[in-house]
Amino acid sequence: MQLGFAVWPLLRFTGERAKMGQVREPALDQVLGWACAGLIIVLNVKLLFDTFLPAAVLRVLYGLFGLPVPS
Repeated sequence: MQLGFAVWPLLRFTGERAKMGQVREPALDQVLGWACAGLIIVLNVKLLFDTFLPAAVLRVLYGLFGLPVPS
């Protein structure tokens, strides 16, 4: 659960020209890094929902998005 909290500031710092100067991350690396960070955060939220929400609520949520309900 804490990986998203570590990746977010890391990507912000390594992408800032004022802090990193010439060794700043290239644009493609930034896009790929933010995509991975977004995926990690979304999967963490899904894990929280699957862990703490009742099965009836999960069936409704998964149904709204057209996803198969986990068993």
